[in-house]
Amino acid sequence: MLVDPTTAVPTAVEPDEEDPVSHAFDPVRPQLIRLTDVAAAAGARPLPSVLADVHVTGAAVATEDLRPGWLFVAVPGRHGHGVRHVSAARASGAVAVLTDQTGAREATRSGLPTVVVRDPRAVLGAVARTVSVTADLGFPLLGVTGTNGKTSTVSVLDAIMRRLGWTTAMTSTAERRIADEVVASRLTTPEATELHAFLARARERSVDGAAIEVSAQGLSRHRVDGVHFDVAGFTNLSHDHLDDYADMDEYLRAKLRLFRPDRAARGVVSLDSAAGRAVVAEAGIPVETITSEPRTVADWHVTVLDQHADGTRFRIDGSDVSMTTVVPLLGRHMAANVGLAVAMLRAAGIPAADLVAAAGGSLDVVVPGRMADASSPTGPRVFVDFAHTPDAFAKSLEAIRAFATGPVGIVLGADGDRDPSKREAMGTVAASLADVVVVADHHPRFEDPDGIRAAILRGARGVPGTARVVELPDPAQAIRHALAAVGDDGVVYWAGPGLTDYRDVRGVHVPYSSFRDAQAALAEAGHPAREAVSAC
Repeated sequence: MLVDPTTAVPTAVEPDEEDPVSHAFDPVRPQLIRLTDVAAAAGARPLPSVLADVHVTGAAVATEDLRPGWLFVAVPGRHGHGVRHVSAARASGAVAVLTDQTGAREATRSGLPTVVVRDPRAVLGAVARTVSVTADLGFPLLGVTGTNGKTSTVSVLDAIMRRLGWTTAMTSTAERRIADEVVASRLTTPEATELHAFLARARERSVDGAAIEVSAQGLSRHRVDGVHFDVAGFTNLSHDHLDDYADMDEYLRAKLRLFRPDRAARGVVSLDSAAGRAVVAEAGIPVETITSEPRTVADWHVTVLDQHADGTRFRIDGSDVSMTTVVPLLGRHMAANVGLAVAMLRAAGIPAADLVAAAGGSLDVVVPGRMADASSPTGPRVFVDFAHTPDAFAKSLEAIRAFATGPVGIVLGADGDRDPSKREAMGTVAASLADVVVVADHHPRFEDPDGIRAAILRGARGVPGTARVVELPDPAQAIRHALAAVGDDGVVYWAGPGLTDYRDVRGVHVPYSSFRDAQAALAEAGHPAREAVSAC
């Protein structure tokens, strides 16, 4: 029975670190919090006694997220100061404002009680924790950071916890869920106000455990401030986000913040990338290590036993845990993500026997947008993936090579207005590991798509060998060319779009589903899609 990934999970939009977020999970029973307590949490001057009876029940940094009775946090942004929206905030029911000296005068003129601090974003976590009353959650909280594998590891953590019989909560690049409530995500890591509201709602639903994907930007921009994890996990570090960070060292240092005592009690670190040893060396908390590399010494080991087009079988060994399992995920890197999840849950105190019972034998996991299988019963296999880094391309293509019996093709593009330094390397990896490389457009945004493709093509055409490199800007043409080029016994890996249902062209979301177009292209070639059913 085939599960259609476009119906099994909400269609997630491309995460955009600048998009406003919405409060999809507000507490149903918020508490009245005195504004004087909020000011104290923010480190502001004591408020006049006349404000002693002012209370708030929530907080937001965007006026569209505000609810009556909430605190409006006016922060400076790239395109102006949030205080310019204070009138709209008041109209939405805001009862007070938190801002900086720049915004203080206009906030005060609005007539709303105003709390002034030097840097409102820096205190947003403490404020959100106070307003949402999340200092003591009453359930284990697991956080995962790294370049690649965060969403997969969070999804596996959630799947194992549910197999334990737990009611769970999770937030990732792809989706946010509390028990049976699910919404698509806008940011990899929510704003602090949204995250704390999410945790308060999870507590109301009596969840037994929660997993959170933690981005470098989430750490740098104070989005996880005020949150304390029982266990922090590290997947890997590779070339990405150098539009936000000066170099790879600064990028790593952003992620290292998760491994401080004020952020987490314990950690589990993968040694599958060189950065893992740096995390272990500089962590300020006790850490265990895990690896899928046979010759690397670690506390936990993951050993791949078999790889095929429908999943991976592997063994996980720790000091008191040994199990063999099969997951419907492709590649050694996915096995490593499962191992990391198991080790994190063991570090959180889950008994070894319970973990073996929950994850041993087989484990059903759906990771939205990761290696989504658009294949037909006949013809070439097609996997549509969310990957957008050279390292992710390499791992996915290596996973495909492990079972492919025919030519391997890749369709790829790169996001406009995002780290251009990785584009040439993306082309290099593609031409090094695939037989057919088709360079197309993805989300050009406000950038010239010709220049984006040119950078990828420089890398691809600079690789000596036999890979056929083709430039076809239209993704619909690109997938059809790739399918024809690999033939009926080949495999096509479409890297980048995942399950997004649009392309961002100069700020316009042009409707387009790579997954559904791949199915259409196969049908046109005489390979109609298998009957699919929604997951229950």
